[in-house]
Amino acid sequence: MPNLRALLSVTTLAAAAALLAGCAMPGSSEPAPERISELGPVPHPADNPATPAKLALGAQLFIDTRLSGSGKMACQSCHYRELGWTDAKPLSTKDDGGLNTRHTPSLYNVGYQTSWYWDGRATTLEGQVLAAWRGQIGADPAKVAALLNTVPGYKSQFQAVYGSDATPDTIVKSLAAYLRTLVSTDAPWDKYEKGDRNAVSADAKQGFRLFMGKGKCAACHTPPSFGNGGFHNIGLEGGKAKPDLGRFNVTKNEADTSAFKTPTLRSIALSGPYFHDGSVKTLREAVKVMASGGGNDPRKSPILTPTGLTEAEIDQVVAFLQTLTSTEPWVAPKLP
Repeated sequence: MPNLRALLSVTTLAAAAALLAGCAMPGSSEPAPERISELGPVPHPADNPATPAKLALGAQLFIDTRLSGSGKMACQSCHYRELGWTDAKPLSTKDDGGLNTRHTPSLYNVGYQTSWYWDGRATTLEGQVLAAWRGQIGADPAKVAALLNTVPGYKSQFQAVYGSDATPDTIVKSLAAYLRTLVSTDAPWDKYEKGDRNAVSADAKQGFRLFMGKGKCAACHTPPSFGNGGFHNIGLEGGKAKPDLGRFNVTKNEADTSAFKTPTLRSIALSGPYFHDGSVKTLREAVKVMASGGGNDPRKSPILTPTGLTEAEIDQVVAFLQTLTSTEPWVAPKLP
């Protein structure tokens, strides 16, 4: 069995998929599972190492509405486990009632990323956490830290983890450390790749071949994360009265106009509506948009071209994407 990681480095995605399709289990016409989707250990920065006590603290802070300006909103208010760590809204509402201009991205596998937000303006996860804490849930970090220090259960945890009372910095570090644990695991496709040949349907297996080959999906949604951290204009801002300039606002590079970060497809079946503007309701519709070459912005990336996928093939790609839904358990922690 050839190694698909190596294949992808020396040949085209279509050729790699064709080679994969030709590799069968002994005595079977079914392709052998290939471990391409296994994520390695999450990197933690040297100045914010993970410890069990810190992760437990971060999990509590994530769901605690006391972190917000109003006392009514938590980080979790926009990121629900059962919705693939998103919120099922086209555009989420801020703590002050204002509406965001972009769809809430998934938190799955954020610890592997190298830039954050749809436009990549945050260069560290800790920086993203601080910005969202202030901007999305309207916090005054110093006031929140002072409030948490009046809660005996929090005060003792911060003392145990950091050797001091809570501060804005240690709150951010706790949250970021916890977010790095939100790794997608145990999806049916992962089980298939581990050798359970009955974990996914025949349509899903064919959908994977189309995903890697004819559909050209893996050009941006690359295993194992099924994203690539890159920025592309997929054409959705074309025709809008006030188009979102996306990555251009960060780089001031004309080539980045209306380009947005490629999202992970992990648990994508749970995280609709889709795209940076939340403009597409269903997963099938989103696949169809991409298969047709994206939107009508003349500045869209040249990588976006019609793929020729048939309606039946689009259904098979959707069947594959549905197998990327993680099944790891999550239990909300108890607050002090």
